[in-house]
Amino acid sequence: MIKGLISNLQRFRRRENGTATIEFVIVFPAFMFLVLSGVELALMTLKHAQLERAVDLTVRDIRLNTGANMQHDDIKRFICDRATFISDCSANMRLEMVRQDPFAQVTIPAEPDCTDLSEEVRPVRAFHNGQENELMVLRACAKINPVFPTSAMGKALANAEGQYALTATTVFVQEPI
Repeated sequence: MIKGLISNLQRFRRRENGTATIEFVIVFPAFMFLVLSGVELALMTLKHAQLERAVDLTVRDIRLNTGANMQHDDIKRFICDRATFISDCSANMRLEMVRQDPFAQVTIPAEPDCTDLSEEVRPVRAFHNGQENELMVLRACAKINPVFPTSAMGKALANAEGQYALTATTVFVQEPI
């Protein structure tokens, strides 16, 4: 009985059937992890770059459009029109714009004020239109859904609502009229 078992095990060890399957089972999950993480990271970087560019172009319009009194909704609409890869931008983005004393340290809170799916819509946190030659800090925070929420990177990035935050901050001076 034991001799038969040993001979079966030796025969199994000598056979080469299924070796490619074992290699596939070992390598495929690691390969898919790298591919999905790479795609997730690439799309996150694309969305962040678009948000940064949209904020920069909008701030350029604010600075150069002297005499126009841009309000919160106008700025948000301009940013969302330019950030095309951010889905449902107007609902998933919050803006903060505060006056900053150029001779004091930064007074904007370190933690950005983003949207939260579990809470009711909150009013604008801090949004002050600047006067001539005033230093302003504008921060946009958008919540983004991961492309692959069940992948390792999608789970690592996401918060309790299953989204991650992208922020873009810029500083500018209101041009005189």
